[in-house]
Amino acid sequence: MSVLVVGMSHNSAPVAVLEQVARDPEGATKLIRDVFDIDHVIEATVLSTCNRIEVYAEVDRFHGSVESISRMILEPSNDPGELLVPHLYVHYDDAAVSHLFHVASGLDSMVVGESQILGQAREALRGGQESGTVGPALNSLFQQALRVGKRAHAETDIDRAGPSLVAAALQEATEHLGRSTDLRSLVLGAGAMASLSVSTLARTGAGPIVVANRTPENAQRLAEQYGGQAIALDEAPALLGSVDVVISCTGATGTVLDLATVQASRPGADPLVVIDLALPRDVDPAVGDEPGVKLINLAVLAADLEGAGERAEVADVRSIVAQELSAYLSARRSASVTPTVVALRTMATGVVEAELQRLAGRLPQLDDAARAEIEQAVRRVADKLLHQPTVRVKELANETGAVSYATALAELFALDPDAVDAVTRVEGV
Repeated sequence: MSVLVVGMSHNSAPVAVLEQVARDPEGATKLIRDVFDIDHVIEATVLSTCNRIEVYAEVDRFHGSVESISRMILEPSNDPGELLVPHLYVHYDDAAVSHLFHVASGLDSMVVGESQILGQAREALRGGQESGTVGPALNSLFQQALRVGKRAHAETDIDRAGPSLVAAALQEATEHLGRSTDLRSLVLGAGAMASLSVSTLARTGAGPIVVANRTPENAQRLAEQYGGQAIALDEAPALLGSVDVVISCTGATGTVLDLATVQASRPGADPLVVIDLALPRDVDPAVGDEPGVKLINLAVLAADLEGAGERAEVADVRSIVAQELSAYLSARRSASVTPTVVALRTMATGVVEAELQRLAGRLPQLDDAARAEIEQAVRRVADKLLHQPTVRVKELANETGAVSYATALAELFALDPDAVDAVTRVEGV
């Protein structure tokens, strides 16, 4: 079995394309179940964020799985698949592990080093667990990826390299408004991104914060944490003329803030920054053409952040990821030969037991002391003969090359494939 990743992100596709394949939480759950139903998929989950959609699967066949998963990812789009396929990327086996470690550590984020991706990776794992589609392979992989991400933030200053997508957007907003404090803010939504937005606003010294959501109770819970005010979403337009910043991240499938609403709600020309962090977009792009209004969306952020120089913190994290990747792959390869080693020792034990029983039948006159000495000697010989092959096969498993020493060992000793498979299933290798 091997891990397969098929996905699309800000690194492979423009925001307009990402919008077409974006999933809300319900859609992501459906995608997990659809992928899990593919014949060659053993385990599956989905990592869905504002700028990426990725399917992680444990598969027993590469080509058929890639084709089916790709088709499912592109299913929501109205464009022909052949136009969107070039925006997909595929990682398999060791490369899939490497990709997830880079993602979890923030190295693959739009704002390099942002820590929000850790929570999103945790949600991907939880989503698969709740759907019953994550087993030992993906659970182990995601747990290790989360540990790598935590280590990256604990041991380096990567947080200074990129605090969050929200912070990057607010930096642009303050440059447009000419100040960074006492900003009157309106946040549309009450999910994870909205929560991050409110906490970032509060941390940066913003002024009054209003949270608007279709479910007022959710808005109230979020607003209360930061001393803000909660309103229903349909009350939000009335506030557009009295705020400095609007952050929209509702997770809706259609436009939440259109040009007509903005025009009708802003009789004056006071500067206004509208930050659209949703995918698909919440805000009509035409809003950015309104006098005095600056629209910052994911497309703008992607363009501004493209080509940003690598800082020392990023290099430190890359080093940590490389160390963790090497250790994880080494342990995985060593574990992969465990079923063969167990099968070999099981076979040897069976041979020893059979010969000892044969000896007991031929020499019934042996006393207990002599019988025990003989048994110990035979077992010791078997152990010594097996020691070097079992040690070397684990060492050789970590060497690159086309030779499978575990397979060779199984062939040479005519090991029972069913016995090896049984151990594999038990140990989750």
